[in-house]
This record gives sequence, structure tokens and C-alpha cells, in this order.
Amino acid sequence: MEFPNGKYAWMVKVGEKGQFVIPKEAREMFDLQPGNEILVLGDVKKGIAIMPKKMQQEYIAKIFSELESEE
Repeated sequence: MEFPNGKYAWMVKVGEKGQFVIPKEAREMFDLQPGNEILVLGDVKKGIAIMPKKMQQEYIAKIFSELESEE
């Protein structure tokens, strides 16, 4: 499957403890290092989004403003 330029998708397996490994390509792309914090957002209708902590403020504001306009 092809994705638009700058868009990516990876498949990962969730282990028995609910853990999964972020693919190496994604860790390198987003400069994720051991010990970094990531933000996990959930929406029962839209699913789960994961992002590096350094990107969270910008995207949370955007996500919540879009959700409010949908209501």
C-alpha cells in the first residue's frame, strides 16, 4: 500500500502485557531514544494516536479544536 508523501503506517504486535515495539524506522524518524516519553491519545470512535512528547502541545490543541467543530 502506498501512502501520501510524508505519511507512514507500521504494523506492530501487542504483547501479553500490552506492550509493543515502535519500529526502528519510526524511532529514527521521530528521534525517539530510550527513556523518552511519548503521548498516547485515545478516541473510542477514531482509535489511538501516539506521538513524541515534544510534539504534544501543538497536536493536542489541533485535535481538540477539530473534535469541537465536529460536535
